[in-house]
Formats: sequence, C-alpha cells, structure tokens
Amino acid sequence: MPETLFEKVWNRHVVQAETHDAPAVLYVDLHLVHEVTSPQAFSEIESRGLTVRRPDRTFATLDHSTPTLPADASGERPYYTPASKAQVETLEANCARHGVSLAGWDSADRGVVHVMGPELGLTRPGMTVVCGDSHTATHGAFGALAFGIGTSEVGHVLATQCLLQRQPRTMRVTVDGQLQPGVSGKDVALAVIARLGFGGGTGFVIEYAGEAIRSLDMEGRMTVCNMSIEAGARAGMIAPDQTTVDWLKGRKHAPQGAA
Repeated sequence: MPETLFEKVWNRHVVQAETHDAPAVLYVDLHLVHEVTSPQAFSEIESRGLTVRRPDRTFATLDHSTPTLPADASGERPYYTPASKAQVETLEANCARHGVSLAGWDSADRGVVHVMGPELGLTRPGMTVVCGDSHTATHGAFGALAFGIGTSEVGHVLATQCLLQRQPRTMRVTVDGQLQPGVSGKDVALAVIARLGFGGGTGFVIEYAGEAIRSLDMEGRMTVCNMSIEAGARAGMIAPDQTTVDWLKGRKHAPQGAA
C-alpha cells in the first residue's frame, strides 16, 4: 500500500504498535536538549537511578537563557535573572555527568537549537527528531519527522531513547505556481495558516508539496515547517530532494562519500 512521507518515517521507527489502550512506542534518532526544559528531566531520571540511554544520540546547546552581551572584566556574564544562570549551569553539569555532547559557551557549534541541528548535519532525511521546544517542527524541512515534547517526555527520551505517541493524521498542502520576487517562505506559511486557520492543523502532520515549495531554499523550507505549529499542526514535513542533499553536503555530522 502506498505511504505518505510521514507514514514511511513513522512506520520505520515504531518499536511497539499503537493499540486502542496504549500509544505507540516510537524510537528517536536525535534528541536535542537545551537549558530550559531539561533540568527537571535530568533530575527525574537520576531520582530513579537511571542514566542517559543514548548519549551519542543526544546533543545539547545553550540557547534559551543565554545573555547576548559579553562577560564583564571578571568573566561574569550579564544573565537577566539568577534563574537563567542556574538553568545554564545546571545543563553544563548534567551534560558533563551523563556524557552528553554540549555546544557550550566556547563552542563554535553553539546556536539556536532549531538552526544548529541542521547546520551541523545532525538533522537528516528520514530521522525522528525531538526537542523540548514546540518549534522543533523546523527540522521537517529535511524530510525528518520532528516535533516538540514536554519536560516529562524529555526525561522519557533521555532514559529510553523512545517516546509514547499516538499517530497523528496526515494532511497534504500543495502550493502551486511560481513565487513572485520578494515573496518568502514566511509569506507562504502565513498564507497557509490564513487558509487553514490557527487550529486547522490540530492533530495532523502537514506535508508540503508543489512547485512553490520546491522553489524555496532550505532556509525558506525551514521557515514553512517551523510555522506549521501556528496552524495547530504537530509537525510539518517536506520531502528531501537535490536541494536538501546539496545543503547538507560537507557539514560536520553529515555522512561523507558516495551513497
């Protein structure tokens, strides 16, 4: 039976199928972590005597509570609140204790988590990607199934590398025609949201297709998928093509050599 892009990715990651009484158990290829939604999750697994199941499939960065101004002469960074400083220091300690790779203050890899994953080649077609942030849908531009999760779910993925999920429905949005000069991916996303309504995508993963979508560069596609949640969708996806392959080629964690 033919499958949508979403169904192909979902079905290849099901560890235990969904039943009437229980959600599916879904394997997670990449878990991105930041300082805001992870402290309680690390505390929870440690309280149970557990460790991070797959540190090699977990990557952390400092990006939500970090000051943008430089440190003062004493090396003290101008955090907005003491809580922000505590979040950053807690993530640093948790990653060191569990062997999780962290793009910290001195790392050239550090950046906005939704951009850093693709830029480093961590995000790739056919993967399942989760992060404790709703805009994780951004990664769907690469043909990945990517969505945000809550803090308790962050803990579940840290401990098991799996997630309990009910399978969403799928919706295809086709945008035909050529985009006029000055029309961007964000304009496309806003037009789709205007048509669907802010709750029109609730319960769905939106698959974007059509000439206008194919004409977008990867940054434009990331914007479209990022904004899927503004229509209430669980995630957005775009099938990978040569544009995707060319953008990922040569990036730090992307596969090298012939296919």
